[in-house]
Amino acid sequence: MLVRAIITVLCGVGLYASLFMLSKTRRHARGELAEPSVVQTPRARLYGGVPNALLGSIYYPVLALAVWVVRRPPLTLVVLAAALCAALTSLALAYSLLFITRRPCPYCWTGHVVNWALLLLCSWLFVPAILS
Repeated sequence: MLVRAIITVLCGVGLYASLFMLSKTRRHARGELAEPSVVQTPRARLYGGVPNALLGSIYYPVLALAVWVVRRPPLTLVVLAAALCAALTSLALAYSLLFITRRPCPYCWTGHVVNWALLLLCSWLFVPAILS
């Protein structure tokens, strides 16, 4: 129960960061950003031109719900695969922030740390059930 609660809180933090960056993405689309931002780079839309922040805005609430309702191994694998995908995407984006974009983005780093923590916690929660 505690692990599920921690995952839910982390999903809330990730959702906040995603919504902030999604707002920034929309301001950029309207030409309202006065400063350079990571949302202006191609890496802000890794999957089919969809803003990463929009995907996060969907991912976090779905994961927060899934950890409370998913119990069967086939579905737990789906949850783990989603958490792994998010963590690997964060790894690529963190590399980009450090070595390509070279821009500070505390909201991005918040999302990355949350994604890595979510992968660890979801693994701790679901892997024992899968292996048994």
